[in-house]
Amino acid sequence: MIDSDDSSALLGPHGPFAREVPGFAPRTEQQAMAHAVQHAMVERETLIAEAGTGTGKTYAYLVPALLSGERVIVSTGTKALQDQLYFRDLPRVKSVLGVRRTTALLKGRANYLCLYRLDQTVREGASFDKPQAAQLAAIRTWSARTRQGDRMELAEVPEESPMWPRVTSTPENCLGVECPFYDDCHVMKARREALEADLVVVNHHLLFADLALKQEGFGEILPGAQAFILDEAHQVPELAGQFFSQSVSARQLTDLAQDILRECNGVTGAIGLLLEPAEALQDALRKLRLAMDPLPARGPFQQLDASDAVHESLHELREVLAALVDLLASQAERSRGLANVYERAALLDERLERITELAGAQDVRWYERFPRGFVFHATPLDLAEPLRAMRERTHAAWIHTSATLSVAGSFEHFARQLGLDDPQTLRLDSPFDYARQALCYLPDGLPDPSARDYTERVLDAVLPVLQASHGRAFLLFTSHRALRRAADLLAERVPWPLFVQGEAPRHQLLEEFRHSGHGVLLGAASFWEGVDVAGEALSVVVIDKLPFAAPDDPVLQARLDALESQGINPFMGWQVPAAAIALKQGAGRLIRSVHDRGVLVLCDPRLSSKGYGRLFLASLPPMPRTRKLEDATAFFDDAVPALDTV
Repeated sequence: MIDSDDSSALLGPHGPFAREVPGFAPRTEQQAMAHAVQHAMVERETLIAEAGTGTGKTYAYLVPALLSGERVIVSTGTKALQDQLYFRDLPRVKSVLGVRRTTALLKGRANYLCLYRLDQTVREGASFDKPQAAQLAAIRTWSARTRQGDRMELAEVPEESPMWPRVTSTPENCLGVECPFYDDCHVMKARREALEADLVVVNHHLLFADLALKQEGFGEILPGAQAFILDEAHQVPELAGQFFSQSVSARQLTDLAQDILRECNGVTGAIGLLLEPAEALQDALRKLRLAMDPLPARGPFQQLDASDAVHESLHELREVLAALVDLLASQAERSRGLANVYERAALLDERLERITELAGAQDVRWYERFPRGFVFHATPLDLAEPLRAMRERTHAAWIHTSATLSVAGSFEHFARQLGLDDPQTLRLDSPFDYARQALCYLPDGLPDPSARDYTERVLDAVLPVLQASHGRAFLLFTSHRALRRAADLLAERVPWPLFVQGEAPRHQLLEEFRHSGHGVLLGAASFWEGVDVAGEALSVVVIDKLPFAAPDDPVLQARLDALESQGINPFMGWQVPAAAIALKQGAGRLIRSVHDRGVLVLCDPRLSSKGYGRLFLASLPPMPRTRKLEDATAFFDDAVPALDTV
């Protein structure tokens, strides 16, 4: 007889999942994780659980979460994983367990249709081009039938469509309870459901946006919970940095100016008073962006201060914004919309002053420059303290899980970043048979990665492997420059279809790659993780260089300096562990099921020539390694389908 409260037994060979879920294979690793999660929830502990690919970690935390009788928040790394969890995994686990726990899906407000903004956009009667007009018509038709108002329901309007920002709201432009559509607001409906649910599925962006807001005393979006489960937790340090930062962007200020003019409609005399200063704000933004042209794409704030042209333009922007705030104050009582833009302008003015004037020892002040805009940031130097304080306020269990949290078996780097003091830890290897399913090939004779012809030499080393596998490969690069160079060279040298990041939306590239059968996909950054291509469509993963963080990152540089002042070697204490976790993510694209077979090609010669190379290799799954090209090509002798030349 199985104890219905024993999560690990329920996932075992005699449990209901083995009986009722087609293809379910009991795994001792999954059962061990379920037991650890259940214990952490009961004892309100902090747990770090690394579960290798194929462990089944989703069921391992959903089963104890649903059986706990507690309110639980599950946070995922991406909206795609959030939808998969809510619409596929959660209903299946609830059904097998026979529990009646209520669940809710909650995303950030930009994912929900705003009826007020849609009404405004339609009323403006702006002249859109034909595709945008068709998209607006599709959104209007959908708005009449949708219950959730979630953008993901309307696949025919692309996620990157410029219509979405027009018909969704931001915290700055939302009218709140004074909105004429408040009773039908999709955001408020989703939040009410979340407040009443036993288990809420969110994403990390929303979780930290809410927790950062709570820290500042603005109230909470998410309900209080007895347990927080963070899936894809390796993303948490970077995302937490964003949400404990202060920032002001050219986009925010441009949107403010446009919304000011929009809110003047129907308010007598407002346009005559506010048109000129709103246009002056946009002129000041353009002038400042132009003055920033000679500067690097990002850097510490001191670089802005050192440029006379930037310093003068920034001063002018602040003067124009301050004058606009004063004018809006005189108009704020005339409509809720004008009151809203006044509050936004005052907040951005205050934030801009803090970033440009207050150089605190705890903050790193820096900028980013884009083709049409910029962002100014003030980022905490150390995230451990605010994250520790945040967790302590919740009095909840905190479970962090991912396939990539440790470095050569140690969780020290991850725990230090998040301020996790003496957490419970669990490391579970993947159940996949890497000794049989995979081979790691380290090509001989490649030059130092700084060599001018490095990308050309990498392709020379990789092409024989691609010929043996008949394509079916991911080529992952640490820079977009190397990616573009490789794409140009491969276009002339391979017979298989190429799929290059940037030439189409990510989801479209992946779908076309899967269907091509023999494609070669070239990606950087976002393609290193969260990409799941199981089966024969992907049999080779090539990584050009060790993924060390960009040396021009001013926040990283400040953190490295701080570590050095504490007597910690910043390279071995931070840069190497962070790069090892990123390498594990990239390598993890190769084997996604028990039936997959493939070759991982690691081109960086530092894996062999530098002492720290052993730490990278020790962090990877236990697959055999070779330096012989013939071993890599022979791996495919019995596994390659004939190339379809029709």
